[in-house]
Amino acid sequence: MNDADAFEHLIADLSRRFAGLTGEQVDGEVDRALEDLVAFLGTDRSTFLELLPEDGAIAITHSWARPGVAPARPMRVTTAFPWYHEQLRKGEILCFERLPDELPAEAAAERAYTSSLPMLSHVAVPLRLDGQWVCGLLTATARSHRRFSEMDAERVRTVGYILANAVHRRKLERELQRSVDELTALRRSLEDENAELREEIGAEGFETLVGRSGVLRKMVEQAMQVAPTDATVLLRGETGTGKELLARGIHACSQRRERPFVVVNCAALPSSLIESELFGHEKGAFTGATSAKAGRFELADGGTLFLDEIAEIPPESQVKLLRVLQDGQFERLGAVRSREVDVRVIAATHQDLERAIADGRFRADLYYRLAVFPIHLTPLRERSEDVPLLVWDVIRRRQHKLGRRIERLPKGGMAALTHYSWPGNVRELANVIERALILSRGPELYLDAFLESQKIETGPRERLDEVERAHFTKVLQRCDWRIGGPGNAAEILGMHPSTLRSRLRKLGVRRAALVS
Repeated sequence: MNDADAFEHLIADLSRRFAGLTGEQVDGEVDRALEDLVAFLGTDRSTFLELLPEDGAIAITHSWARPGVAPARPMRVTTAFPWYHEQLRKGEILCFERLPDELPAEAAAERAYTSSLPMLSHVAVPLRLDGQWVCGLLTATARSHRRFSEMDAERVRTVGYILANAVHRRKLERELQRSVDELTALRRSLEDENAELREEIGAEGFETLVGRSGVLRKMVEQAMQVAPTDATVLLRGETGTGKELLARGIHACSQRRERPFVVVNCAALPSSLIESELFGHEKGAFTGATSAKAGRFELADGGTLFLDEIAEIPPESQVKLLRVLQDGQFERLGAVRSREVDVRVIAATHQDLERAIADGRFRADLYYRLAVFPIHLTPLRERSEDVPLLVWDVIRRRQHKLGRRIERLPKGGMAALTHYSWPGNVRELANVIERALILSRGPELYLDAFLESQKIETGPRERLDEVERAHFTKVLQRCDWRIGGPGNAAEILGMHPSTLRSRLRKLGVRRAALVS
């Protein structure tokens, strides 16, 4: 076998051995490769090193030498070989037939080191990865002088890249594993904190409400206070804040928990059918009523009726609703006798009921009957510390159904999710995460579409809080700083007055500071 064929055989063998190595196997195979290189070139010693970011710093990671010849000792050498380090950093191949005589005068440290090994002839080849000179492979003689050819140097380079790629891949795998371990620890910590919070406040029945913020704690405490009673509860908050989840928690903690929990979305029912849905009808009560039908109040007898979007009930139906709340009595459409039910009502709305009363769209007496115990649900932007827990909760609940296994978020992903204002609240967050899960193909959650949308919406130099502050100030100035009431700032912004006041305090918007 000639020299060229022997080298091709060596490279083929090394490529096969290094393919698919685990991190634990890399060191042993690198040592074997250094031995093979020494045997092929007829040298006495071979060493693999890393060029560290510090000036003159070299880490000798692997070395092999023939019996009777001292190998280079694995170590980290800081600023010991500045000339040698500088040449390799420049990408220079270093070839010497007679050491230390051929070293320049400025390489005093290198002269002393080569004499101590001893080292007679030497070739070192720098290796470039990711655009930087980061490694080096060298081989040397210790018993006789040898002139190294350009072909020798090129063959050292070829072997070196096989070793460098394996070592670099292991380094990346270890860094990735450290990141995964840190994120896993963070996720477990957040889950443990959430579990501790639930245990601390005794929030059995409210497990679906994920978070650790003070405002969420206060909301759950209010719900737990009213849950054991039969008092009517009015849940107020923006769309997507979890009003139905809180209502279910109240029912689960009440004495009615063994009885039905019936949900009615008043906004989804035509006004002409809402009475039939709530109170039922008799056969022939209207065209199409071919049989008698029980309404939702009858279905919820002994349990809880959740009336979502209560502001959408038409005025003519509000009278019958008021009566059943006061007396527990109602009539089916087309009936001649009254029926009695024992139902606890929990109502919810995202609208300004005070405004609806002023406009004549909602009865004041019904409002006072519903709002025996009001609970305000804070929007997600005002409890941003809950976002990480919510993100991992959605991932945990949905990833298996979608055939995914997410271990980490992209760099900056959680920060972007936390700082976003979430106008659609938890529902919007859940949709974003589920969409990202569908698009994900590996262990990292695919958030590219969301992150790109944030760049487009906020612009490179616009912070969200600055944009909100400027917009709120503009609207308030136009309304002469009146927040509540018809045509004023809260209505224009589509927010509840208390929510707007809370947001203004958080943003530091004050009339005295802004009016000239």
